[in-house]
Amino acid sequence: MNIAEEISEALGDEWLPLIYRDRIRTQRTRSVAIPVPARENRPEIQYTLLGIELKVGKMRFACPDLATARYMRAFARLGCGEFAIPYDITRISSAADQLETSWQMSLIRLDDLAKDLSRQQVATLRTKLIRRIREEIEAEGPGDKMPAFDRPTRQRE
Repeated sequence: MNIAEEISEALGDEWLPLIYRDRIRTQRTRSVAIPVPARENRPEIQYTLLGIELKVGKMRFACPDLATARYMRAFARLGCGEFAIPYDITRISSAADQLETSWQMSLIRLDDLAKDLSRQQVATLRTKLIRRIREEIEAEGPGDKMPAFDRPTRQRE
């Protein structure tokens, strides 16, 4: 059994790709595409005079608010260039919290499992873990560019 499988079993429903599949993609979402390298990145949230930006390497992406920037940072960190974001802006903050918590729990679990290994071996395991998470998210897909507005409302039945 490899390290990613052990961590996914240990985390259960808190495994990041499961959160994405079961809690985010089941909602009404829209797809987002950001051209980030498919590897581990170190994204930063920056506050500028023009608003909030997500900086990945030398690239900057404008974000409408802090919650959206935190949400996008979770995927940029993993190297996911296309992903779904909740259409309802009130749900983005809680989704970002869940993704960040899952990421930190994965890293803690990785440290526990690899405490007797060298730095190079730990780095290799971390790379494999990130690749596995990214592949599972990419397999789920980003969904439609815009959600379908086919739900009945009071005005439209």
